[in-house]
Amino acid sequence: MSRIGVFICHCGVNIAGVVDVEKLAEYAKTLDDVVVSKHYTYLCSNAGANLIKDTIKEHNLDAVVIASCSPRMHEHTFRRVVEEVGVNPYRLEIANIREQCSWIHESKEATEKAKLLVKAAVAKARLLEPLEKGESDVIQKALVIGGGIAGIQTSLDLAEQGFEVILVEKEPSIGGRMAQLDKTFPTLDCSSCILTPKMMDAFRHPKIELLTYSEVVGVEGSVGNYKIRIKKKPRYVDEEKCTGCGICAEACRLKQRIPNEFDFGLKKRGAIYIPFPQAVPNVYTIDADHCLFLTKGKCGDKPACKEACMQDAIDFNQPEKEIEREVGVIIVATGYELMDVSGIAEYGYGVSADVITTLELERIINSSGPTNGEIIKPSTGEKPKSVTFILCAGSRDERHFQWCCRIGCMSALKQAYLLKEKLGDVEINICYTDIRSFGKGYEEFYRKLRGMNVNFFRGRPSEVRVKDNLQVDVFDTTTNKLFEIVTDIVVLVPALLPRVDTPELARLLRISRSGEGFYMEAHPKLKPIDGTVDGIFIAGCCQSPKDIQDSVAQASGAAARAANIISKEKLEIEPIIAVVDEDACSGCGICASTCWYNAIEMEEKEGKKRKAVVNEALCKGCGTCVAACPSGAIQLLNYKDKQIQAMMDGCVS
Repeated sequence: MSRIGVFICHCGVNIAGVVDVEKLAEYAKTLDDVVVSKHYTYLCSNAGANLIKDTIKEHNLDAVVIASCSPRMHEHTFRRVVEEVGVNPYRLEIANIREQCSWIHESKEATEKAKLLVKAAVAKARLLEPLEKGESDVIQKALVIGGGIAGIQTSLDLAEQGFEVILVEKEPSIGGRMAQLDKTFPTLDCSSCILTPKMMDAFRHPKIELLTYSEVVGVEGSVGNYKIRIKKKPRYVDEEKCTGCGICAEACRLKQRIPNEFDFGLKKRGAIYIPFPQAVPNVYTIDADHCLFLTKGKCGDKPACKEACMQDAIDFNQPEKEIEREVGVIIVATGYELMDVSGIAEYGYGVSADVITTLELERIINSSGPTNGEIIKPSTGEKPKSVTFILCAGSRDERHFQWCCRIGCMSALKQAYLLKEKLGDVEINICYTDIRSFGKGYEEFYRKLRGMNVNFFRGRPSEVRVKDNLQVDVFDTTTNKLFEIVTDIVVLVPALLPRVDTPELARLLRISRSGEGFYMEAHPKLKPIDGTVDGIFIAGCCQSPKDIQDSVAQASGAAARAANIISKEKLEIEPIIAVVDEDACSGCGICASTCWYNAIEMEEKEGKKRKAVVNEALCKGCGTCVAACPSGAIQLLNYKDKQIQAMMDGCVS
């Protein structure tokens, strides 16, 4: 016979303002096996925890029901509290009377529903069994996916703590989007001056294994023990021999004939190339989609690049490799993509060469960019006399993407400042929805720009007409006037989107995505860096749009969270897992096919009968297999059929 204590939290007025907690506590005393019932203002406080512990000792309780907020918030807190005084932490049941009751009902009906929820929780607590946590070994290494500023910062932080790191980057060089920038806001620091030293630190650090031009193609295992498969694409250039001299690129027969992706097609390259001058590693790559020898089997009498290379670094027989590594944690820092603004037909992107995006303008301004820092009209090569920015091109827009890109306003303000600085009397027009200068020093920068003879129009332009010049129609809501702006260049500030490979990587890692498509955090307030799977963390713009400062801060946070795990030799395993009744198991394999975590395998037992076997380290206790099993041979500990049935009976009886 159980001795159950019920504790009801007021949660300030969140619960007590709607639910009659005194009446609820009195009702709980009438339930079978309940020996004590109390209510308190904040059970999650230190005083509340002491109340629970003192009551458990006084009444010799062996099971506890806490009626409070969602178990996502404080279940782990209350488990520690009851464990400190000898109650098995898995003989604790949470009745959610906040999110599922007080927040959605009026007073009278909320109290009645709270009674049912507490009654159901007590019925389940009566049948809860004591469980013990298991242990598993921890591989004290980390995998970082993505070599932008967030991935680099995470890798360096972990490496400086003494942990081995495998840094995987899809492109031929690390650096990410930050490598494409000229200056950073609001301080106008040189982007490459900040980034390049960190790139070199990551490249040279003895604890970091850098795998560029590589992709993660397989992930197995669980927190503390992941097995990773990485596909390393062939560069057709020996990384050990290449000195980055560039003679091969000069000799390439396709030199200056292929659009350079790093410069958004504003400049051209050859079939053998290096993405940008400060690339790390400083090794050339042959573009297999364009190289004459790789696509047609012939490049003149002999491949010109191979003839020119004095180091004999060109190797057209270089194979694709698959590398296997074992790590304890994974940090995802894969960044973002820009919206293709050609989908906004009224703005003329793709129709006129003078309608460009902020990143394209960034490359034009950059001294190592396609124009060597000379600001010109892409169509004519002349200096522009007027530049118009259109903010929120595709973002905060119900027709396209409803979220804010967060960096767009400050990017436009920064570029407006740089244009004024370089061109002097150029006319700058900024068409905005709202200027969101939210960060440290941002508002000051915005106010400084407003004093520099920049024209601000609060409104979303209806159309960009392509004629001899570009004509922009915008209705300014601050003056209630319609303006026609004649301008030389239109700069669109596009929405920030999840990368196109986000769904595939989410599938490999078995982590969730938000409605917008970005990777979802475990909890927006309490676990903003943790992924939805233990041992996987997210950093930078792959979680949501953010600026460089926030990306670096989150990257360091992810490193700290990851270090919490890989600093240990052993890791506790959550005991709420699926268990198989072998006598009832028919060996059909349906459970294994439905398991999202590959935690169930079919093994032959005595008599050559196949039976389902659960890997405790991989099982996450989701219960999918329980629902799928046609013979009822699988049960989920703490959520067994009889326990769920008892809750249902408590609600309807």
